[in-house]
Amino acid sequence: MRRLLEALRNEQSETPLDVAALELAAIEFPGLDVSAFLNRMDALANQVRSDLRPGAKGLDFIKKTNELLFDVLQFRGNEEDYYDPRNSCLNSVLTRRVGIPISLSVLYIELARRLDRPVYGVGLPGHFIVAYEDREVRYWVDPFNNGRILSFTDCSALARQTAGVDLRANPAVLSPVNKRQILVRMLSNLKAIYLRGQAFDKARQVLDLLIEATPEYAEEYRHRGLIHLRQLNHRAAKADLETYLRLEPSAPEREQVQKQLLLIERWKAGLN
Repeated sequence: MRRLLEALRNEQSETPLDVAALELAAIEFPGLDVSAFLNRMDALANQVRSDLRPGAKGLDFIKKTNELLFDVLQFRGNEEDYYDPRNSCLNSVLTRRVGIPISLSVLYIELARRLDRPVYGVGLPGHFIVAYEDREVRYWVDPFNNGRILSFTDCSALARQTAGVDLRANPAVLSPVNKRQILVRMLSNLKAIYLRGQAFDKARQVLDLLIEATPEYAEEYRHRGLIHLRQLNHRAAKADLETYLRLEPSAPEREQVQKQLLLIERWKAGLN
């Protein structure tokens, strides 16, 4: 995961988003052959390129990309099993042709990058879309919903529906998100899925990466500390829970965490 770590540590990293996303997917798919799936991405981009006339406008690019992905290949959002961890893994999205908003958006962004098209991610609250923006036009596109082209009103309705957020009061929500932010959001999704499914070893691997990316964010240390505690890694649990309290001295969970630290101390005393 060398390139993923580099992208998480450095906002100016030159590691492509799809490379980092595929390395992330190795948590769910150990031994994943990253290069094989990069070749698949190249092949998809070449198919779009072959359908575009020279100098094609942005809307033409969107229509041709949508036609290939959602009409011909039938990529779609996985509404039936949204919390399947495979939905967050780019290799699985390419193989099964189903995903969640952010993983389908990564696919869209990286196809556009190969064709020198200006597409970036937009992190709506509770949803994720992409935007195509050049000197002439801007379109919002929802890859989870078959590449639907959205107006500002549509984006506002989505934000209101998914998170109760009023975009008119906070239009900055439609600002571009960078590669590092996308990866952190993908990791946060996987963390929640693994904790929900009690896949604690995988959740701990995700938390290791999140702490690498955001070492000042206290909550990740608490989550990892609780996993260590559950797995009887008492020394590691103690270190994480103490770091949590140091970073969040007024945390609402402070009393609970102090009790957990006391239990660790009692356990250690019982060994002597």
